[in-house]
Amino acid sequence: MTQMAGDKVKAEVVTFKVDDALLDAMRGVPNRSEFIRAAVLAALDSTCPVCKGTGILTPNQKEHWSTFAADHSVEECDECHEFRLVCVRTARGDKPHARKRPSKTGQ
Repeated sequence: MTQMAGDKVKAEVVTFKVDDALLDAMRGVPNRSEFIRAAVLAALDSTCPVCKGTGILTPNQKEHWSTFAADHSVEECDECHEFRLVCVRTARGDKPHARKRPSKTGQ
């Protein structure tokens, strides 16, 4: 968003190309702009916090990662089979899926 005179905020327009299959799939979406905004925000929320989704570390990031990795490992979760970071200084028997997750209703 861009700041305008008089403190009005103007939304910027972003355009992108899609192939025919994606265009056909989106034809039934009632509010495409809101759908795309939500999809982009969800994708950004799931992006690696270190490489920001590029999949490549800069030399400085690699140095920071090497320091971090000295006390951490990447391991497969026994329950969900997703990879996760584990601190080697803590007990390896932790059960992340056994922890009570906050409910969406706040109860």
